Formats: sequence, structure tokens, C-alpha cells
Amino acid sequence: MTSLLDRTVAALRAEHDTLDGLVRTLTDEQLAAPSGAADWTVAQVLSHLGSGAEIGRAPLARAAGETVAAEDNKTIWARWDASAPRAQAEGFREHNARWLAMVEALTPEQRSSLTVDLGFLPEPVPLVTALGMRLSEVANHSWDVRVAFDPDARVDAGSAAVLVDLLTGPVGFMLGFLGKPAELAKPVSLAVPGAGLVIDDAVTVAGHLEAPSATFDGPAEAFVRLVSGRLKPPYDRGVTVEGDVTLDELRRVFPGF
Repeated sequence: MTSLLDRTVAALRAEHDTLDGLVRTLTDEQLAAPSGAADWTVAQVLSHLGSGAEIGRAPLARAAGETVAAEDNKTIWARWDASAPRAQAEGFREHNARWLAMVEALTPEQRSSLTVDLGFLPEPVPLVTALGMRLSEVANHSWDVRVAFDPDARVDAGSAAVLVDLLTGPVGFMLGFLGKPAELAKPVSLAVPGAGLVIDDAVTVAGHLEAPSATFDGPAEAFVRLVSGRLKPPYDRGVTVEGDVTLDELRRVFPGF
């Protein structure tokens, strides 16, 4: 059976290839178009992903035993922010490919044993957690780019399935940042594709719910967009929720980033 980590790496590769292929075709006018991320152009989304890949490569390289010179994150962000849209797009292609090549070159032993100090968490995390966090970012921001040109765009189905599994374990702690359970007046247990969402004093995703109080009727990719605050009109067509909570209430729990 393919491990969750290997599935995550495969999803990251698929996401890169899809977005890289699209970016190659974009005109300067398209790069300046509004994206699915509020207040960001397409080029700015690509800049965010590219700078994230540049910053994220250093802790992975250190975990693998390389000596890497430190560079202040603010300096990196400033450089990317000052770049022209075309340079931001090409920079994404270069740096994300470089980051991914390093990940794919890790040996099976490294994949199973490495822990990564990301710098902003209390302690180093297993590799699957670090890569899962990156997949969440890439999959959602890829949608931000693609929906600028296709209103029917969806988060990649393969990535969505992996992300649901990741939310039940290695990246479940992210729900503490993404969810605002106090927005609901009472606890809710929601059946979602491949898992169950529990909202009480906290927000958690479980592998299965015996007796959910509500049901999310939509694909896994729609649930992923709900959690990231991207399941909003007009991009919520065909998605319904039945039971003791409404889709609008769930959107308040997950305002997005």
C-alpha cells in the first residue's frame, strides 16, 4: 500500500505540473487578473507560492543534512514583492520545481525518519506533516489561479483525497488555526466525503462518524475549499448541507486565509 507521505509527494508533483503548464501560457494581462484569493492578482498568488518554496527549501535541506546559509524571510518576501508579475510567475516555476526535486530525491529511509524544523512551530515535525502543510497551500492557491480563468475550476481530486486523510492526522492541528468553533451555538458532527468533521470546543476531522448530526453533500474538493474559506458563491454550486447546521454557518466557522 502506498504510504500517505508518498501520496502527498505524488499530489505535490501533479499540482506543480498542472500549474506550471498553465503559467507557461499566461499573458501579462492574465497575470495581472484578479485571482480567487481576495486582493491578490494571479501573479501575486504565484509569488506567494514561489517565495514559500524558496523559504521552505532551507529547513528541508537542513533536515537532510545539508549546510544552508540563512536568509531572513522578510528579505525574501521583499524581493519577490518588488518583482514584476512576469518575474514572479517564472520565479514560481523555478523555485517550486527546485523544492519539489529535492523532496523527490529523498531516500525511503529519509522519508520515514526526517523531522523538519519549520521555524514557526513549537518543535520539529515529521516530514509528512511539513509536506502536508505545503500541499494544503499549493492545492488551494492553485485553485486561486485556475479559477481566475475557469469559474468551474476545482481543487484537484487527488490532492483533495490526500488532504482529507492528512486532516485526520498529520496536519489536523491546522484546524485550530483555520476553524472558529465559537461561531456555532451548539456542537455539530458533519459527515463529509471520506471522513467526519466535529465542531465543538475545537474543530477536528475524524476518519468516521457513527451518527453524524448533519451531512455535507458535495465532493471532497468542495470540503477542502470549505475549510480554506473558498466555498463561497458562485463557487459553491451543487453543494448542500442537510441536518442541524447550514452551509452559511459552516462558512462562518471557516472564514479562510
